[in-house]
Amino acid sequence: MNTNETDMDRRKFLQLACYGGAIYASGIGLAACSSTGAGKSAESDFFFVQLSDTHWGYSGPANPDARGTLPKAIAAVNALPVDPDFIVFTGDLTQLTLDTKVRRERMAEFREQVGALRVRNIRFLPGEHDASADRGDAFREFFGATHYSFDHKGVHFVALDNVSDPTGSLGDEQISWLEKDLDARSKDVPIVVLTHRPLFDLQPQWGWATRDGAKALEVLQAYPRVTVFYGHIHQENQHMTGHIPHYAARSLIFPLPAPGSGPDHLPLPWDTAQPYRGLGWREIEARGSARSIEEREHPVG
Repeated sequence: MNTNETDMDRRKFLQLACYGGAIYASGIGLAACSSTGAGKSAESDFFFVQLSDTHWGYSGPANPDARGTLPKAIAAVNALPVDPDFIVFTGDLTQLTLDTKVRRERMAEFREQVGALRVRNIRFLPGEHDASADRGDAFREFFGATHYSFDHKGVHFVALDNVSDPTGSLGDEQISWLEKDLDARSKDVPIVVLTHRPLFDLQPQWGWATRDGAKALEVLQAYPRVTVFYGHIHQENQHMTGHIPHYAARSLIFPLPAPGSGPDHLPLPWDTAQPYRGLGWREIEARGSARSIEEREHPVG
């Protein structure tokens, strides 16, 4: 396929995405979809895919197809009409085990599974199931740093680790790193934060919070164009802290109940009539010169 054909496919995809599926503008004051959004800026438009909470190694009644949902999602991503620029997994790649040998076996199997993705630029974040038992040692062996930043086509990405500390904290050292990382950026640069746990107190008694997340949010509030994407709660959820929108992702293993809807957060029962209900993944687009950040949801199955 030549370059012109690739550009045409990308423009066509972005035009379709702007009118179909579930797309939400996720930045206050940022440009939303428009009829001209896929025009002259299309060459710099991009999108990435977020998958979360695969829990590779889980076995139980909440998902009798536990070894099938991740391959289904991978096949769906590979079938997209335009390849994403990169793919990010926002934590809980594997199911918690205290057996260090089994933990590494699960991580090796997970890495083998994601090797089937056509896109090779893949970013990983740990979840507490991956990292809390050994403070991220096995995760770093298989997937690299637990927190980091990178730039892509005018957007600054920050991946935070609020799980390696078993108390669910970022820690002063990482918050200091975040301050220094952002100090080097212009206040006008769009920032996308990727994390596993919510940075705000969604349901602290369920562990749906970051103990020192308020400190990180205080740092982020100084920047006018921040969007946060996270996992952990196994369902879509939208929340604002000041001008910062936070978007939770669905899981690829089983859904969990809505925050505060009951005394506990046990997995929702498997529905044989709708076997993959509540499971899914998302595309996230950066569009136009204003770098509008938008999302589009996909179910599994």
